Amino acid sequence: MRVLLIKDVYKLGHAGEVKKVADGYGRNYLIPQRLAVLATPAALKQAETLRQNAAIARAKLNAEMQGVADTIKALTLTFAAKAGETGKLYGSITAAQIAAKIKDVSGLEIDRRNIGHQPLRELGEFQVPVRLTTDLIPTVKVIIHREGEAIKPAAPETPAEPEAAVEAETPADEAAPAA
Repeated sequence: MRVLLIKDVYKLGHAGEVKKVADGYGRNYLIPQRLAVLATPAALKQAETLRQNAAIARAKLNAEMQGVADTIKALTLTFAAKAGETGKLYGSITAAQIAAKIKDVSGLEIDRRNIGHQPLRELGEFQVPVRLTTDLIPTVKVIIHREGEAIKPAAPETPAEPEAAVEAETPADEAAPAA
């Protein structure tokens, strides 16, 4: 079945495009949800106008959502989880948990279905994509650490210098009382 998309459909196409889809998908989902119409000659005449209007609306939506995308890119979410000795979690960190944590930290309401990642099942640091629009997909940094352990800092450059200064002073202090 050939359909003309009226709205952008994730993983299918943008508004104004003609796509060949399975009959059931078109008849049972796209057409009833008003995402597409049958690709008749009359509908195809309106395709270019539809494509231009959709491009303008998509650009406007992306501009509005850019601030939200910047906020999401700046986030670092940490989860404490029980894990075995090999680093495998007893359970997983799901998209729903990530969405709830984003809401707690930043106040942004993100639908769990827009978080494009399978459940995380290992300790470590992950970049998880969050789909805001079809074109705007920022990533959020997710760190999973073992329950009861402190988070290991990613950049030990700043603490390394003060430790070196403390170690240099310690032998001098110990040498003075021994003499």
